[in-house]
Amino acid sequence: MARAKKQNTLIDPARNILEVVTTMLDQLRRSDRKVANLVLANPGFVLNATLSKVAARADVSEPTVIRFCDAIGCAGFQAFKLRLAQSVALGMPATHSVLSSNDSTSVIADKIFDYTMNSLNWARRQLDKQALMQAIVALEKAKRIEFFGFGASGILAADAQQKFPLFGVPCLAHTDSHQQFIAAAMMQKGDVAVAISNTGQTLAIIEIARVAKQNHATVIGISGTESPLLKHCDIRLIVETLENTDMYTPTISRIAGLVIIDILATGVALRRDAAHDARLASMKQRLAKMRTGAPE
Repeated sequence: MARAKKQNTLIDPARNILEVVTTMLDQLRRSDRKVANLVLANPGFVLNATLSKVAARADVSEPTVIRFCDAIGCAGFQAFKLRLAQSVALGMPATHSVLSSNDSTSVIADKIFDYTMNSLNWARRQLDKQALMQAIVALEKAKRIEFFGFGASGILAADAQQKFPLFGVPCLAHTDSHQQFIAAAMMQKGDVAVAISNTGQTLAIIEIARVAKQNHATVIGISGTESPLLKHCDIRLIVETLENTDMYTPTISRIAGLVIIDILATGVALRRDAAHDARLASMKQRLAKMRTGAPE
């Protein structure tokens, strides 16, 4: 019990309690997890139920419900219900953990859409805006930009490569691991390396960041959590999402990452001068003529 109270001091009392339950789910005791799953699956029922009814529906004892409340940082059942009422008002939906094989296609779609939007909102609130500004300034001044990522993170690197050449500086996102290492090894002062890894534990990406930094390039790290990668980065962007990666491909983290790439690209674009804007507008007009049905 003393250990649980020590953990409670680390829980932000202002956090959406459903987000707390989601992120702590794997850390809870098996019996406490039964209560957690009930809360996530049917917060409306729990909000309006008595302690005994919650215990009966979760198939646990009343002391277990109280212990669950304490484990997630609430001083008792009533304090938990107050936090729950605030969370329900914010619209935090059920999570992937309560998707059921009995769910209709409509229900599955609603759950995934709702969870994605709320997870993106969570990522937005956790994002370090000062670090984001530092990244935009570094990219705007870059003489050359290299984006690095493998697997799903490679998709983000490829998307960035599509956007950043519009700013008139060399920009690449190599897909081959050897080419990525060579590119990092050839970087120098004035260049910017953007190392992307949701886990931040991919050894090749960590080595790329280390080598680029060693060569005096500015290294921007994009990771889903505090991670080994970020130790080798000058600018650290943590893009945290509420995602069950044990059962589902990390789609939400990719969406959040793509949003960050959009923010960085937009931020750089807005810092360009009028002459650059005119060249960009001219390029887009000429590009439009290449499309089917475009006016001559």
